Amino acid sequence: MLQHVVHFSLRFRGVVVALAALLLGYGVYVAGRAKLDVFPNFVPPQATIQVEAPGLSPEQVETLVTRPVESAINGLVGQESLRSESIEGLSVITMMFKEGTAILPARQMLAERLGQLAGELPAGVKAPTISPLTSATMDLLKIGLVSDRLTPMELRTFADWTLAPRLLAVAGVASCKIFGGEVRQWQVQVHPDLLMAHGLTLADVLAAARKSSGVRGAGYIETPTQRIVLQTEGPATTVAALGNIVVAVSSGGAPVRLRDVATIALAGQPKFGDALVMGRPGVLLTMTSQFGANTMDVTAGLEAALNELKPVFAREGVTLYPRLHRPATFIEASLTNIRHSLLLGAVLVAAMLFLFLGNVRTAFISLTAIPLSLLTAVILLDRAGGSLNTITLGGLAIALGEVVDDAIIDVENILRRLRENAALAAPRPALGVILGASLEVRSAVVFATFIVVLVFLPVLTLTGLQGAFFAPLAHAYILAILASLAVALTITPALALLFFARGPGRPELPRFQRALRRRYEKILGWAERHRVGVVTAVAVFCLVALSRLPFLGGDFLPEFREGHFVLQVSMQPGTSLPEMRRVGRQISEALLKLPRIATVEQQIGRAEQGEDTWGPQRCEFHVELKPDLPGREQAQVEDEIRAVLGETPGIQFEVTTFLGDRIGESISGETAPVVINVFGDNLDAL
Repeated sequence: MLQHVVHFSLRFRGVVVALAALLLGYGVYVAGRAKLDVFPNFVPPQATIQVEAPGLSPEQVETLVTRPVESAINGLVGQESLRSESIEGLSVITMMFKEGTAILPARQMLAERLGQLAGELPAGVKAPTISPLTSATMDLLKIGLVSDRLTPMELRTFADWTLAPRLLAVAGVASCKIFGGEVRQWQVQVHPDLLMAHGLTLADVLAAARKSSGVRGAGYIETPTQRIVLQTEGPATTVAALGNIVVAVSSGGAPVRLRDVATIALAGQPKFGDALVMGRPGVLLTMTSQFGANTMDVTAGLEAALNELKPVFAREGVTLYPRLHRPATFIEASLTNIRHSLLLGAVLVAAMLFLFLGNVRTAFISLTAIPLSLLTAVILLDRAGGSLNTITLGGLAIALGEVVDDAIIDVENILRRLRENAALAAPRPALGVILGASLEVRSAVVFATFIVVLVFLPVLTLTGLQGAFFAPLAHAYILAILASLAVALTITPALALLFFARGPGRPELPRFQRALRRRYEKILGWAERHRVGVVTAVAVFCLVALSRLPFLGGDFLPEFREGHFVLQVSMQPGTSLPEMRRVGRQISEALLKLPRIATVEQQIGRAEQGEDTWGPQRCEFHVELKPDLPGREQAQVEDEIRAVLGETPGIQFEVTTFLGDRIGESISGETAPVVINVFGDNLDAL
């Protein structure tokens, strides 16, 4: 079969080279439009259910909300585990599915189970909702708003009704969570003494307020010739109108209005979270990306939308911080670094080929294997639904030095046989010589390639988080190696015949190669004469290397320098929002004094239906470093951040990178390096 493939490539060499050129162009097209992400999708199939239970304590949430929801969804097909968290006013249940479970049908079955809970939860508890299906890294962009002109309520209203709808309209955005500011709310602040004086109860006030705020259909009136649609007035929209609502009629016939028993005010909704932007009270918006979305494209769409709104920001007196956290920056930096590494590696390979082969045409033929093999791997990855990320690009970078091996072996043997053929009295046709030379080394090249592939096959069998990270690397590497074998079987012989049809040029080896050959023959002869000593030295060296293995550290992944740190800060349970803001302002001001920090934002507690479901005693800082900081300086900044946090009394803290934070949450639901789960029914004993 191999003989037929090589012979076909030599006979139709023009067609083969033309197809290779088309493949090269298509590969460049696909690479320019491939889906880009930080990491492959490493989060196992899962779904998060959130149930808002305003006013309930954690114990009540656990008993009245969490347990009924768990009972309703437990035992779903494909379920692997179930974990829950009950905090003040919120229940969060996370269902983990078995590896390989189709997430969309699983979410559909989960939604059907949740639909059966209608009417079974306590009054005032909102319907369970399933969080949007997001990518593994989840975060897409964090932006901050501060203003000296607008009040916190006006700033939050601007974010809720002007900015958030525009950002959610960008294709690929899964959700937009908002922290900080004050949510505008009509409040009826009841005075108990006045209520008692009029002989009314709180239920009377609630009933009157509900009636005044409802919109009811009035139907229509049918006349002999016309249908007239009736429209009722909407809810009261001013303090005066709301205050004039009648609660009851006294025994003397005088109406008792809301303003007689309560203060009517336009005030901020009670908070369960807040935000500081650059140490100032502000509004923080966090966007997450949809599952399967191209992070780079969606980020570009969001930034285009923000640019469109610049005149609006200026008119409203709002200062925008557009890059408090931008994972696309890490992708860009990774792509730039890997692009430079690939380019540098290709240049070094080319230099070595020119130096050792001593022939420009031979070196060019060998070099064609690099772009063709790597771009073929990119095409196949894209067709399989994969993304270009730091892991797959790393696999391509590892393969860079090996994809030229097959071509070098083939073309070097072809050149050697052509030189020998040129020295004959009656030289054979070039096609026959090249065919024979290619087949002469073909079995060795094929076997060597498949041996290398077999070494990486166990990586494809990894499961869980390990498989999610390293299987894409193995896929990229194996595809590139197999593509290089295909290039060596087809393109290399065809180009060799096109370039050397009239002969190999100089019949003798270049001077540099002759000198290397003489030295190598001497070294080889010495090794053969002292073979026992050589084998012994190699064995001792291997044993010494193996003895060092127990002393090497072990990490799941290397430490990434993202230019961004996540600070998890906790205080004693029961700490208030104002106290967390005070501590956060102190930490933010200290961090902003460090010269290599660009921005700092703090999100306290949680946002409604947000991913981070914490009480007010816990917060998270996102610290963005100034661009283009070397890895060593980033490590120094991390030490400086730890020093600042260490000087703050009354807090517990952890400093991680964003990716480390996401990986920790994916494994255990927490970001701490060690998590201990204690189970039991007696909370006091626990």
